Amino acid sequence: MKQTWRWFGEHDNVAIDEIEQAGASGIVTALHHIDNGEVWSSSEIEKRQQLISTRKNGGPSSLKWDVVESLPVSEDIKKQDNDWRRHIDNYKLSLENLAAAGLETICYNFMPILDWTRTDLSWPLPNGARCMRFDYTDFAVFDIHILARSGATENYDDAIIESAALKFATMDDAAKIQLTNNLVAGLPGANQKLTLNDLQLLLDGYDGIDENRFRKNHYAFLEEVVPTAERLGMRLCCHPDDPPFSLLGLPRTMSTELDYRLLMEAVDSPANGITLCSGSLGANKDNDLPGMMERLGDRVHFLHLRNVVLDVQQTPGSFYEGEHLSGNTNMVALIDAVLNEENRRKKAGRKDWNIPFRPDHGQDILDDLNRNAQPGYPAIGRLKGLAELRGVISALEAVKSGKLTVSQS
Repeated sequence: MKQTWRWFGEHDNVAIDEIEQAGASGIVTALHHIDNGEVWSSSEIEKRQQLISTRKNGGPSSLKWDVVESLPVSEDIKKQDNDWRRHIDNYKLSLENLAAAGLETICYNFMPILDWTRTDLSWPLPNGARCMRFDYTDFAVFDIHILARSGATENYDDAIIESAALKFATMDDAAKIQLTNNLVAGLPGANQKLTLNDLQLLLDGYDGIDENRFRKNHYAFLEEVVPTAERLGMRLCCHPDDPPFSLLGLPRTMSTELDYRLLMEAVDSPANGITLCSGSLGANKDNDLPGMMERLGDRVHFLHLRNVVLDVQQTPGSFYEGEHLSGNTNMVALIDAVLNEENRRKKAGRKDWNIPFRPDHGQDILDDLNRNAQPGYPAIGRLKGLAELRGVISALEAVKSGKLTVSQS
């Protein structure tokens, strides 16, 4: 398992030097400053590679760009509207330029409008740490009372509607603004910031696009770009919905194992693969992450390893970002399934046997509390997560190689 680290570029306050010190051996990044739908030029890709290969003192780093996260799919492509055909052509050109630079693994998502969504970006934990949280009642407050989306109440049960009304009645203007900012801040590290009016206009653009049509649009996108990726020896890997249920009445089509099976069958190619995110999928109590890795592992090209703690055993529901080894996902069982898949690939002679993963998200601890890093991407919280995951990997590898015997009493 290749240990990587997400980096947001020169403005990320976790430096390349610190990532090396954390023990990561590869970088996951993207050209966030380029508008969705536009071409990633060879010169811009080279600039990013140069930044990754250089420490703060100007000396060479040991790191290189291993995974692209994300090469964004524009809203026009998702809706098949406006400039979508040009955007698909640009996507293919970007793939060509990335392949020429030696990049092979391309993570993307097909979520409408919003990327990962949280109601609180700095939620206090009993031990003084902080983390991101999704509170379903707070989201209903925003949807029903702040955004005031037409027909919003149809998407919630009576108990949530009542709780949201009571919560909204107690909120002052500052609390309403903070909740709004948390929910419409846009993509992490991206160049767009959404206002309420912007969000409503985007929602209007999805009128008439139901789950079935949205799924077909996704497959049509892949039918266009997968042949290019396959010719270039690249691996596209779709990130799941986060959280894995509908928000704002929008279609969500990458939330379950069945969704991924349908995607693989629709465009049956090794270049059409999976980003298995244990946190996103883990927010649905019915998703069996170790089982998904066992059954779909042949097409898993990238891993996000994190955990969420569910407030209640229901979907949709509230959750917060837990420690990497504590939450809804049995991380030891998941890593065991990943190592088994890597062994199968080695025996089959696949060159992509070493599956890249990154410690996804993390709690703000110690110096993170004053660092003001990208929400969800603290330095020490992720270092802790990577160290814990590395320990699990080392122990399981020792058992599998016979260097360590586990006795059962």
